Amino acid sequence: MAVSSMTGFAREAGFSAPYRWSWEIKTVNSKGLDLRLRLPPGFDALDKPVRTRISAALTRGACYANLSVVRESSTVSARLNRDLLVHLMESLADLKRPESIGPLSLDGLLNVRGVIETVESEDNDEALAAAETDILAGLDRVLRQLGAMRSGEGAALAAFLHQRLDRIGDLAKAADLCPARHPAAVRERLRAALSLIAESGRLDEARLHQEAMLMAAKADIREELDRLVSHVSAARKLLAEGGAVGRRLDFLAQEFGRETNTLCAKSNDAALTAIGLELKVEVEQLREQAQNIE
Repeated sequence: MAVSSMTGFAREAGFSAPYRWSWEIKTVNSKGLDLRLRLPPGFDALDKPVRTRISAALTRGACYANLSVVRESSTVSARLNRDLLVHLMESLADLKRPESIGPLSLDGLLNVRGVIETVESEDNDEALAAAETDILAGLDRVLRQLGAMRSGEGAALAAFLHQRLDRIGDLAKAADLCPARHPAAVRERLRAALSLIAESGRLDEARLHQEAMLMAAKADIREELDRLVSHVSAARKLLAEGGAVGRRLDFLAQEFGRETNTLCAKSNDAALTAIGLELKVEVEQLREQAQNIE
């Protein structure tokens, strides 16, 4: 299984008479799965199945899912309110009208509000159910598109992370082989430091030897180098494993940072410090991109 990015976008549209619908889904980085779903009025029944499908497809990332539905123009028909018309005719038949008012006509009665009613065709439950089924099928397709996009970006991220791991491994090896770490070089630095101290007065040789051993132990970076190499192997294993490994990669990146900081703190040589600073740059790039992995 390949690793995936947490960023992606996909869109899918369809038609299920009399409804035209479209899905838009966008995902960005987040510590967990943060789903923000918008459904149009009348389609609230889709909330649970939509959330179930999205939760099954995504593990991490802020997901903005929006469903738009437009109902095509309804068929409008006219309906005669016969009861009202008859009532008006009966009521007006016995009504005495002034001579200035002409005789009543059918056209006039039909213009009375409520006699002629316009009626839109009502929503059909079967058509609505068919549309919901079609919309869910469209969601499955848009999630596959989104997954393909996130996988493509994940492959690019994995390649970048492998490059950073290669560089970190090379720098750890360079630090291990640094001439400043050779026993002879360590002894020479200690001898020079002790000579300066000895010039200031008489010192206990046994105590000097003890302090020299402590200084050498504190300056040793063997443990940090071993841990860096171990973390490189662990990170490669996670990338090969694939899936939702972003959290563990982020944790490893923090461990890389701790070991690199300790290495720089222990360094007492310019060449070794330069290697440590390069390690910091590589580790920071590794950490930034690891945070984009699902």
